[in-house]
Amino acid sequence: MGFRFQRRILLACGARLFTCKLRPGLSVGPPGLCLQLATGEEGEAVPVCLDIAANGEIRYRHPDGRRLPEAEARAVRRHCEATIRAALASHCNTLNADLDALECLHEQTPPPQVTGYQPRSYPVPPPAPMHREQPDWRHLLWPAARTRLDQENARREAAHAEAYRAWEWEKAEFDAHEFERQQREEVAAWNHPEAMQQTLSERLNELDWPRETRVDFELSDDAHTIALDIDLPDENELPDRYWTMPAKRLKLSARKLGTMRQRELYRCHVHGVAFRVLGTVFARLPGIERALVSGHCRVEDPASGECRRRYLFSVKVTREAWEAVDFNRLARLDPADALTAFPLRREMTRAGTFRDVTPFELDWRWR
Repeated sequence: MGFRFQRRILLACGARLFTCKLRPGLSVGPPGLCLQLATGEEGEAVPVCLDIAANGEIRYRHPDGRRLPEAEARAVRRHCEATIRAALASHCNTLNADLDALECLHEQTPPPQVTGYQPRSYPVPPPAPMHREQPDWRHLLWPAARTRLDQENARREAAHAEAYRAWEWEKAEFDAHEFERQQREEVAAWNHPEAMQQTLSERLNELDWPRETRVDFELSDDAHTIALDIDLPDENELPDRYWTMPAKRLKLSARKLGTMRQRELYRCHVHGVAFRVLGTVFARLPGIERALVSGHCRVEDPASGECRRRYLFSVKVTREAWEAVDFNRLARLDPADALTAFPLRREMTRAGTFRDVTPFELDWRWR
């Protein structure tokens, strides 16, 4: 079976989780946040950035990064304690939600029956109607004032007409692209390689990914088989702590995840990525009958010092086998166990760590 079409997709994450490689003994905190705070008696709002250290302590900074003097920081805490506390509590929930999303990625996988074009409306509303300013008694007494009023109304009408014409052109361009997308996804996505790669790229990028993910894929000559290679994060790149808000202090408290919990989180995430990619392929590319998905992370070879691909799993799935998955119970499904229903190469220890595997070849045989 020949492969002739290759494409790489960079899937941007919806909620970015910051990571950093550091020297031993160092750590980093979660991303901070910026607030508009009324710091003085006059109530004037000024921007203040809250920098969160690895231990959860808060450092107060100007937007340009300069640290606030301690006297100003005390004033900020005294005048804006309730606002800061509410913002930190919300930020804490966001950080934990980002962590929880790593193991729930598969729950939004579309069933293979959800295929075809999904219409979209132009998101920009038309310019609001322009109301002419009516003359009053001053304009009746002074003709020059009436002339200026008429000129101003004419200027505003011309500006509104120009804005409305621009909106109509932009909407027409959007509708033309939508029609093109409809034709591509309803007709060309069955067997046209260019249309298939564009449809798959758009659909994968529309999803909210907890982390940036790279996907390489190749289509077979008959456009019925696809091979995908997913560049996954290494285990030590995932966040390793939950955050809570103390009752009496303006700070965050970190609860470090145990080793087994971190491994479970990583296992769920990497298999969830593969599960969701498979679901998107079979739902959006109705002509695909077979898919091969291999996942790897990049590690440094201690012998040569060079970066190499370390494959964690490789699975091949037919459309018929994929349709047997119960998509009504995804919340109860473990993606790592679900992939065992298909031909799978994967080696995991009892402790949950991955061992290197050799992925299936591109010219594999399904029988």
